[in-house]
Amino acid sequence: MARQVSLGVLISGSGTNLQAIIDAVEAKRLDAAIRVVVSNRADAYGLVRAKKHNLPTKTLDHKKFPSREAFDQALVEILQARSVELVVLAGFMRLLSPVLVKAFSNRIMNIHPSLLPSFPGLHGQKQAVDYGVRFSGCTVHFVNEECDQGPVIIQAIVPVFPEDTEESLGARILKQEHRIYPRAIQLYAEGRLRVVGRKVLVDGLEKDESPVLVHPPLR
Repeated sequence: MARQVSLGVLISGSGTNLQAIIDAVEAKRLDAAIRVVVSNRADAYGLVRAKKHNLPTKTLDHKKFPSREAFDQALVEILQARSVELVVLAGFMRLLSPVLVKAFSNRIMNIHPSLLPSFPGLHGQKQAVDYGVRFSGCTVHFVNEECDQGPVIIQAIVPVFPEDTEESLGARILKQEHRIYPRAIQLYAEGRLRVVGRKVLVDGLEKDESPVLVHPPLR
Protein backbone atom coordinates (compact mmCIF):
# COMPACT_ATOMS: atom_id res chain seq x y z
CA MET A 1 0.00 0.00 0.00
CA ALA A 2 1.32 3.43 -0.93
CA ARG A 3 1.98 6.13 1.61
CA GLN A 4 2.62 9.80 0.99
CA VAL A 5 6.37 10.32 0.64
CA SER A 6 7.91 13.72 1.39
CA LEU A 7 10.04 15.02 -1.48
CA GLY A 8 12.79 17.58 -1.78
CA VAL A 9 13.40 18.46 -5.43
CA LEU A 10 16.75 19.94 -6.49
CA ILE A 11 16.93 21.87 -9.76
CA SER A 12 19.23 24.11 -11.76
CA GLY A 13 17.22 24.97 -14.86
CA SER A 14 13.85 24.88 -16.58
CA GLY A 15 12.33 22.21 -14.35
CA THR A 16 10.35 20.15 -16.87
CA ASN A 17 10.80 17.00 -14.80
CA LEU A 18 9.73 18.97 -11.72
CA GLN A 19 6.58 19.91 -13.64
CA ALA A 20 5.93 16.27 -14.56
CA ILE A 21 6.19 15.33 -10.87
CA ILE A 22 3.90 18.20 -9.84
CA ASP A 23 1.35 17.15 -12.46
CA ALA A 24 1.46 13.53 -11.28
CA VAL A 25 0.92 14.57 -7.67
CA GLU A 26 -1.99 16.86 -8.56
CA ALA A 27 -3.55 14.14 -10.73
CA LYS A 28 -3.26 11.75 -7.76
CA ARG A 29 -1.10 9.39 -9.77
CA LEU A 30 1.76 9.94 -7.34
CA ASP A 31 1.48 9.57 -3.58
CA ALA A 32 3.92 12.30 -2.67
CA ALA A 33 4.14 15.83 -1.31
CA ILE A 34 6.84 18.26 -2.43
CA ARG A 35 8.14 19.88 0.76
CA VAL A 36 10.70 22.15 -0.88
CA VAL A 37 12.21 22.96 -4.27
CA VAL A 38 15.85 24.06 -4.04
CA SER A 39 17.86 25.63 -6.84
CA ASN A 40 21.51 26.59 -6.97
CA ARG A 41 20.59 29.23 -9.57
CA ALA A 42 18.30 32.15 -8.83
CA ASP A 43 17.24 32.41 -12.49
CA ALA A 44 16.12 28.78 -12.80
CA TYR A 45 12.67 28.71 -14.40
CA GLY A 46 11.83 25.70 -12.27
CA LEU A 47 11.45 28.11 -9.33
CA VAL A 48 8.70 29.91 -11.27
CA ARG A 49 6.97 26.58 -11.88
CA ALA A 50 7.12 25.75 -8.18
CA LYS A 51 5.74 29.14 -7.11
CA LYS A 52 2.82 28.78 -9.55
CA HIS A 53 1.82 25.71 -7.55
CA ASN A 54 2.44 27.36 -4.16
CA LEU A 55 5.38 25.13 -3.35
CA PRO A 56 8.09 26.31 -0.93
CA THR A 57 11.30 27.30 -2.71
CA LYS A 58 14.85 28.05 -1.70
CA THR A 59 17.82 29.40 -3.65
CA LEU A 60 21.26 28.31 -2.52
CA ASP A 61 24.12 29.77 -4.57
CA HIS A 62 26.93 27.22 -4.64
CA LYS A 63 29.41 29.96 -5.52
CA LYS A 64 29.05 31.43 -2.04
CA PHE A 65 30.38 28.30 -0.34
CA PRO A 66 34.07 27.49 0.18
CA SER A 67 33.70 23.85 -0.87
CA ARG A 68 31.33 21.33 -2.40
CA GLU A 69 31.02 19.69 1.01
CA ALA A 70 29.99 22.96 2.68
CA PHE A 71 27.34 23.55 0.04
CA ASP A 72 26.00 20.01 0.40
CA GLN A 73 25.87 20.35 4.19
CA ALA A 74 23.68 23.42 3.76
CA LEU A 75 21.45 21.38 1.43
CA VAL A 76 21.20 18.60 4.01
CA GLU A 77 20.10 21.09 6.66
CA ILE A 78 17.41 22.56 4.39
CA LEU A 79 16.08 19.12 3.44
CA GLN A 80 16.08 17.78 6.98
CA ALA A 81 14.38 20.93 8.28
CA ARG A 82 11.53 20.18 5.85
CA SER A 83 11.39 16.50 6.93
CA VAL A 84 12.27 15.36 3.41
CA GLU A 85 12.48 11.60 3.00
CA LEU A 86 13.34 11.27 -0.69
CA VAL A 87 15.58 13.70 -2.58
CA VAL A 88 14.80 14.05 -6.28
CA LEU A 89 17.39 15.50 -8.65
CA ALA A 90 15.53 17.12 -11.55
CA GLY A 91 18.14 18.73 -13.74
CA PHE A 92 20.40 19.56 -10.78
CA MET A 93 23.74 20.33 -12.41
CA ARG A 94 25.97 19.59 -9.47
CA LEU A 95 28.01 16.53 -8.54
CA LEU A 96 27.07 15.42 -5.03
CA SER A 97 29.65 14.96 -2.33
CA PRO A 98 29.55 12.13 0.24
CA VAL A 99 28.08 14.65 2.71
CA LEU A 100 24.72 14.60 0.91
CA VAL A 101 24.87 11.03 -0.41
CA LYS A 102 25.48 9.54 3.05
CA ALA A 103 22.84 11.70 4.71
CA PHE A 104 20.21 10.28 2.31
CA SER A 105 21.65 6.85 1.50
CA ASN A 106 19.47 5.09 -1.10
CA ARG A 107 17.06 8.03 -0.79
CA ILE A 108 18.32 10.19 -3.66
CA MET A 109 17.01 9.65 -7.19
CA ASN A 110 18.39 11.07 -10.41
CA ILE A 111 17.30 10.90 -14.04
CA HIS A 112 19.83 10.69 -16.84
CA PRO A 113 19.20 10.99 -20.63
CA SER A 114 20.80 7.71 -21.69
CA LEU A 115 20.54 4.01 -21.00
CA LEU A 116 23.09 3.81 -18.22
CA PRO A 117 25.76 2.60 -17.87
CA SER A 118 26.16 3.81 -21.47
CA PHE A 119 26.99 7.50 -21.96
CA PRO A 120 27.22 8.84 -18.41
CA GLY A 121 28.10 12.44 -17.64
CA LEU A 122 27.17 15.48 -19.70
CA HIS A 123 25.47 15.45 -23.13
CA GLY A 124 24.32 11.83 -23.08
CA GLN A 125 22.10 12.52 -26.10
CA LYS A 126 25.01 13.85 -28.16
CA GLN A 127 27.18 10.93 -27.10
CA ALA A 128 24.51 8.50 -28.36
CA VAL A 129 24.13 10.31 -31.70
CA ASP A 130 27.88 10.52 -32.25
CA TYR A 131 28.43 6.87 -31.36
CA GLY A 132 25.77 5.69 -33.79
CA VAL A 133 23.71 3.50 -31.45
CA ARG A 134 20.29 2.31 -32.65
CA PHE A 135 18.60 2.87 -29.30
CA SER A 136 18.97 5.33 -26.49
CA GLY A 137 16.65 6.45 -23.74
CA CYS A 138 16.63 7.51 -20.11
CA THR A 139 17.35 6.03 -16.72
CA VAL A 140 16.17 6.74 -13.20
CA HIS A 141 18.67 5.50 -10.64
CA PHE A 142 19.58 5.83 -7.01
CA VAL A 143 22.55 8.10 -6.49
CA ASN A 144 25.81 6.87 -5.02
CA GLU A 145 29.18 8.59 -4.70
CA GLU A 146 30.13 7.99 -8.35
CA CYS A 147 28.67 10.02 -11.19
CA ASP A 148 25.74 8.21 -12.90
CA GLN A 149 26.81 4.87 -11.43
CA GLY A 150 24.05 4.19 -8.91
CA PRO A 151 21.64 1.21 -9.05
CA VAL A 152 19.10 1.43 -11.88
CA ILE A 153 15.41 1.71 -10.97
CA ILE A 154 13.63 2.14 -14.31
CA GLN A 155 14.56 2.80 -17.94
CA ALA A 156 12.75 3.81 -21.12
CA ILE A 157 14.00 3.14 -24.65
CA VAL A 158 13.66 5.30 -27.76
CA PRO A 159 15.02 4.67 -31.27
CA VAL A 160 17.87 6.74 -32.66
CA PHE A 161 17.49 7.72 -36.34
CA PRO A 162 20.32 8.53 -38.75
CA GLU A 163 19.17 12.12 -39.12
CA ASP A 164 18.92 12.70 -35.37
CA THR A 165 20.70 15.59 -33.70
CA GLU A 166 21.37 16.03 -30.03
CA GLU A 167 18.29 18.25 -29.87
CA SER A 168 15.85 15.98 -31.75
CA LEU A 169 16.90 12.89 -29.82
CA GLY A 170 16.86 14.86 -26.58
CA ALA A 171 13.27 15.97 -27.18
CA ARG A 172 12.15 12.38 -27.75
CA ILE A 173 13.97 11.19 -24.64
CA LEU A 174 12.54 14.02 -22.53
CA LYS A 175 8.97 12.84 -23.18
CA GLN A 176 9.90 9.49 -21.68
CA GLU A 177 11.67 11.12 -18.73
CA HIS A 178 8.37 12.77 -17.82
CA ARG A 179 6.71 9.34 -17.80
CA ILE A 180 9.20 7.26 -15.86
CA TYR A 181 10.36 9.67 -13.15
CA PRO A 182 6.96 9.90 -11.41
CA ARG A 183 6.65 6.13 -11.79
CA ALA A 184 9.97 5.52 -10.05
CA ILE A 185 8.91 7.76 -7.16
CA GLN A 186 5.56 5.99 -6.93
CA LEU A 187 7.30 2.61 -6.68
CA TYR A 188 9.28 4.03 -3.78
CA ALA A 189 6.09 5.36 -2.16
CA GLU A 190 4.57 1.90 -2.45
CA GLY A 191 7.57 0.40 -0.67
CA ARG A 192 8.36 -1.83 -3.62
CA LEU A 193 12.03 -0.94 -4.17
CA ARG A 194 14.85 -2.88 -2.52
CA VAL A 195 18.54 -2.25 -3.21
CA VAL A 196 20.55 -5.46 -3.21
CA GLY A 197 24.14 -4.84 -4.22
CA ARG A 198 24.07 -3.19 -7.64
CA LYS A 199 20.47 -4.17 -8.32
CA VAL A 200 17.17 -2.53 -7.47
CA LEU A 201 14.56 -5.25 -6.99
CA VAL A 202 10.94 -4.30 -7.61
CA ASP A 203 8.51 -6.29 -5.47
CA GLY A 204 5.51 -7.64 -7.35
CA LEU A 205 7.09 -7.04 -10.75
CA GLU A 206 5.26 -8.84 -13.55
CA LYS A 207 7.52 -10.31 -16.20
CA ASP A 208 6.61 -9.55 -19.79
CA GLU A 209 8.95 -10.92 -22.44
CA SER A 210 6.87 -9.72 -25.40
CA PRO A 211 8.24 -6.21 -26.07
CA VAL A 212 11.38 -6.87 -28.07
CA LEU A 213 12.63 -3.90 -30.09
CA VAL A 214 14.74 -4.22 -33.24
CA HIS A 215 16.00 -1.17 -35.11
CA PRO A 216 16.25 -1.09 -38.11
CA PRO A 217 13.21 -3.40 -38.13
CA LEU A 218 13.36 -6.95 -39.49
CA ARG A 219 11.37 -6.25 -42.64
